[in-house]
Amino acid sequence: MQLKLKKPLSRYRLVAVLAIVLSAGGLAWWLLQPSELGEGFASGNGRIEATEIDVATKAAGRILDINVDEGDFVQPGQVIAHMDTDVLAAQLKQARAEVQQAQNAILTAQALVTQRESEKTTAEAVVNQRRAELTAAQKHYQRTETLVTRNVMARQQLDDDLATLQSAQAGLAAARSQVLSAQAAIAAAKSQVIEAKSAVDAANAAVTRLQADITDSELKTDRLARVQYRVAQPGEVLGAGGKVLNLVDLSDVYMTFFLPERQAGRVALGADVRLVIDAAAQYVIPAKVSYVASVAQFTPKTVETQSEREKLMFRVKARIDPELLKQHLEQVKTGLPGMAYLKLDPDAEWPAQLQVNVTP
Repeated sequence: MQLKLKKPLSRYRLVAVLAIVLSAGGLAWWLLQPSELGEGFASGNGRIEATEIDVATKAAGRILDINVDEGDFVQPGQVIAHMDTDVLAAQLKQARAEVQQAQNAILTAQALVTQRESEKTTAEAVVNQRRAELTAAQKHYQRTETLVTRNVMARQQLDDDLATLQSAQAGLAAARSQVLSAQAAIAAAKSQVIEAKSAVDAANAAVTRLQADITDSELKTDRLARVQYRVAQPGEVLGAGGKVLNLVDLSDVYMTFFLPERQAGRVALGADVRLVIDAAAQYVIPAKVSYVASVAQFTPKTVETQSEREKLMFRVKARIDPELLKQHLEQVKTGLPGMAYLKLDPDAEWPAQLQVNVTP
């Protein structure tokens, strides 16, 4: 019988020990919490959050390498991954060859303009020659006509001079036509110059675009951050906008908590906030209100309220000073639960247990 009683007794003792431990833990948690703060203060539970950034590809391609691992800190301007640029390099080489080809086309078109202008000059000289011949033919015809009228010269000579005059007139008309043709040829040649210059501009634009694409193939950070996830791995082929890494912005860390309408209406942007993290309740972290929602929402399940009637709450964000964060980067972790204590009355004094004990 005694052997049978040991098992129930051990169970009772285990339950008693657990009850004592839980009671002690609850007492310790209660003791660490600030006492009633009064009407000049408000509080709410929340979690530490930070802005997340996805490092993604601008264009489709294959990942060549990734230079960081999960948990690594990255600095602004740091190259954290490379995309394969073999195809872009080949396209850039082709675009530069097209630039050279277009520049040669400009020289050819300009030479053609010079040639057409020379032809016009020649045509204008022919016009002057034909005009002189016409003038001579007219004077010769007039003299012959006078002599024929006086019966000094045969009628046949007058007919021959008339034919010469008409031939000179036709020659002048043809020469003038050649000048007009040369002018049209010059205009066409100048148009080819403009077209060639446009081709150079287009080819240079293609070179600039490809150089930008090659530069963008080096994935860089623009802020101080920590690598949270490696979404892809070297060798994978991603489409445009494909995610490679997920970063946490360590310069924008905040706690989101919720307040009822009667308190949220008194919150001012920039108001002082004290944050106490459950995992390090001995530290009081200073923060400032950076956002207050303009529309109420239903109370999230994870938010504890004093009254069940407070179904609608306003979301508030308390941002931690970036300079303070820089001094404690190793301790910055998102997702940690805690409490936020907000001073609604600017003239109220923080109690001793909420005095800041974390400094830059």
